[in-house]
Amino acid sequence: MRLTANLLNVFDHVISYAEIEIEDKRIVNVTILGAEKVGAPYVMPGFVDAHVHIESSMLTPAQFARLAVVHGTVATVSDPHEIGNVLGVKGVEYMIEDGKRVPFKFCFGAPSCVPATTFETAGATISVKEVRQLLALKEIGYLAEMMNFPGVLHEDPEVMMKIQWAKAFNKPVDGHAPGLRGEVAKKYIEAGISTDHECFTYEEALDKLQLGLDYILIREGSAAKNFEALILLMADYPTRLMFCSDDKHPDNLVAGHINQLVKRALAKGHKLFDVLRVACLNPALHYRLPVGLLREGDPADFIVVDNLEDFNVLETYINGQKVAERGVSFLPDLRSPMVNQFDCQPCQSADLAVEAPAEHVRLKVIEALDGQLITNALEFPARIVNGTIVPDVENDILKIVVVNRYHPAPVAVGFIKNFGLKEGAIASSVAHDSHNIIAVGCDDESMVRAINLVIEAKGGVSAIQDDKTAFLLALPIAGLMSDEDGYEVARQYTAIDDFVKKILKSSLTSPFMTLSFMALLVIPSLKMSDLGIFDGQSFNFAKYYFEN
Repeated sequence: MRLTANLLNVFDHVISYAEIEIEDKRIVNVTILGAEKVGAPYVMPGFVDAHVHIESSMLTPAQFARLAVVHGTVATVSDPHEIGNVLGVKGVEYMIEDGKRVPFKFCFGAPSCVPATTFETAGATISVKEVRQLLALKEIGYLAEMMNFPGVLHEDPEVMMKIQWAKAFNKPVDGHAPGLRGEVAKKYIEAGISTDHECFTYEEALDKLQLGLDYILIREGSAAKNFEALILLMADYPTRLMFCSDDKHPDNLVAGHINQLVKRALAKGHKLFDVLRVACLNPALHYRLPVGLLREGDPADFIVVDNLEDFNVLETYINGQKVAERGVSFLPDLRSPMVNQFDCQPCQSADLAVEAPAEHVRLKVIEALDGQLITNALEFPARIVNGTIVPDVENDILKIVVVNRYHPAPVAVGFIKNFGLKEGAIASSVAHDSHNIIAVGCDDESMVRAINLVIEAKGGVSAIQDDKTAFLLALPIAGLMSDEDGYEVARQYTAIDDFVKKILKSSLTSPFMTLSFMALLVIPSLKMSDLGIFDGQSFNFAKYYFEN
């Protein structure tokens, strides 16, 4: 195969009109024909998502790849700790094997924190010994995000052993340290941490770079959006940045991927080769990915775009195989085996009831923030009816609950603001990181119906308006994913997302993604565990009300 186009050399920062010869999945010859040719298409390395949880797309790896290649993505650095928290090492192995069914280049990590904390109930544990066994696999390219930064700072023996095993196998260690600054951030970095994707301010990211962190990842997912805050770093640190999505729902993946961040960075005036270094080169080099970068002898992985203004992806190639053209994916629509762990009984309204401890109660309320994973802690007077604390819909104080999906247990109840629902309820078995069932609603009856729809399907996201109106997107693979056609899953997700925003009146950009992070205890301030309300500042449980 021969291809003639304007070639972008990401190493020498040169654009030349060239002929590329491909044989046996590799580039065997690059012939420079002259200077950049006006009107000719442009060929460049494919994009890499430097940190993503495939499970958050609600799609299997094979289906994720089918959608991503359309946007010029040829590889991902994928942390499988979502399914790891449900099924342990078997879940990680499931992701690896499913990914092998397509030519897409997945680099999976060994989950470092399963369970994420001791303050929640997960479906599995991945021990130090199992982390070592995973790191020994050629399919495992790194130690996935070390969320237990307190364990690093206090030199917890198990935490440090996992990091040491990664070093022994010469594999990078990903970080996760939201808000960490100064000397404590320095100690975290010096333990061997090479990246962080949790910075939500320019100052925090700059601090970590100046303290010696190898790379800051600029994240733009469905819920956490840090591009605008961090993109200014590209002017001075193009060699130490990467782009990532972290968690991206299927509708957003249909709309675009890393290509969107490339276009936005260029629109802000950043240099073309700086942007491509961040989108293509840095992750390939840091994680030693088997991804071609348009050199002779490299795997034939590249994309063709129409021009350097619109950046529309015309074709995507992986190992010399054309996998997408003009918005159409050529990867097969594959079904995958069903794996799961789901053992809980339907709920009743009485399970969610909260008896008022006094005649007047001040609630400790979680404040969800649109576009962020962090929350605030607020104080509001409780609305009490017949001795029971109920949601105050008029003031947007709704009830939030977590139901243990691994074994029968009492329901954990709290209160939350900023979901904006005017009626009904939503529920999901995607609840980072232990993936119990989480729900928010305006009344107990609606919440019970939404929860029970998820339980009946053994995983999914649901929305309830009244006795007659209900939506369910089933996620039967680990309660996290569907193996159905990714475009159909995206269509169904768009329908339920629109219903929640337009009919139930949620004010959030991505209500289900935000809901899923309300159980992520390693991100402050207040979150919900299946064991109760958790204070991420004190790293301990809290009551749902303030005592006088």
